[in-house]
Amino acid sequence: MTPTEAKQVIDLLARGIDPATGEVLPEDSPLNGAHIIRALFIASKALEPAGAKPVPAGAGAAGKAGKPWSDGEDQRLLAGFDAGTPLAQLATAHERTRGAINSRLIRLGRLQIHGKAASAPNDQP
Repeated sequence: MTPTEAKQVIDLLARGIDPATGEVLPEDSPLNGAHIIRALFIASKALEPAGAKPVPAGAGAAGKAGKPWSDGEDQRLLAGFDAGTPLAQLATAHERTRGAINSRLIRLGRLQIHGKAASAPNDQP
C-alpha cells in the first residue's frame, strides 16, 4: 500500500465511511468517536505530500455522504422504496451510497438485518 492509498483509506474512515464497502459506519462504531476522528484527520494531514492542496471534505464520495437526513428526505426515501425503486436508483436520487440507503432503510424499519447483510425485496445484484 502506498502512502496515497493509506491516506484515501484514512480519509474515508474519518468521514465515517467503510473503505471496503462504501457504507456509512454504524453510529456505535468506535471509529465514530470524536477523538478517533480527530486522530484520523491528523494522520491524513501527515500523509499529504509537501505543498499539496488539501482535498475538500466529501470529494470523491456521494454528494451527501455523512450528512444528516432530513424528515423530508426520509419520507421521499420510504416512498421510493415502497414503490419498488431499486436501491441503486435510490442511492443516485438521494446522492448517497447504496450502503447509506441500506443503513437508513434499516433504521427506518423497512429492511431487516439477516446475519450481517440487509436484504431488500427489490434489490438488484
